[in-house]
Amino acid sequence: MPRTVFLTGATSGIGRAAALALAGPGTHLVLAGRSEERTRPVVEEAARAGGSADFLSLDLGSLRSVAAAATSVTSPIDLLVADAAVTGRGTTADGFDLAFGVNHLGHFLLVELLLVWLSEAASPRVVIVASEAHRSAEELDWDAVQRRTRSLTGFHEYSVSKLCNILHAGELARRNPAIEVAAVHPGVVATGLWRRVPQPLRWLMTRTMLTPEEGAAPVVRLCNADEVRSGSYWDRNIERLPTSLASDAELAAELWERSERWTRDFR
Repeated sequence: MPRTVFLTGATSGIGRAAALALAGPGTHLVLAGRSEERTRPVVEEAARAGGSADFLSLDLGSLRSVAAAATSVTSPIDLLVADAAVTGRGTTADGFDLAFGVNHLGHFLLVELLLVWLSEAASPRVVIVASEAHRSAEELDWDAVQRRTRSLTGFHEYSVSKLCNILHAGELARRNPAIEVAAVHPGVVATGLWRRVPQPLRWLMTRTMLTPEEGAAPVVRLCNADEVRSGSYWDRNIERLPTSLASDAELAAELWERSERWTRDFR
């Protein structure tokens, strides 16, 4: 049955590997990202696999860009894969911590604006790429996510953003029972996520990590599964409980309400 797949982060790493694994006859990929030049090879490879693909300009670090990208969508979406992620220090165009702003808030607004097209599909599904790094996050500091990265490496803020991904998945499932939602940790994967780590430390870190194709495999499995328990969290191919903080329904509702408030001007 033909389906449309909307995917962020397809220029490299897990997103690229997932896009190519999902490509094929009957599948149309919408590959959203910042660089058309870097996405073009993925579009062409998807076409060679017998499917079709289009590039959609999207900068998750700019809520204005997210809103503009969403207005370009004019047909039902069967599957949305929220894969794009960053780590490091900085702020987004809207003044949020870099990791929180891109990994959570940009995706939050994107999903909200595309709900109308997800609801038009027969069996819509959202797969959010999260991380076991969320286990390092011991709290969600509302002030910290609204300012420049404080930690030297940005890993603490990255962990918080991945906590938010899981909270978002749970609350999205509760508020939209007609949509299947799952969050997944793909494993520790050697991708461009680590490009800000200086050499030779980066080489030492990544030499034993999974390949992007290995990391994409559990993501693709959830995309293609006949049925997924909505709101579930997966550590690669095993469904498991996230931390108690990530399972806190009250915290998830508060994150949702604050995210709505922070993105209100772009709806």
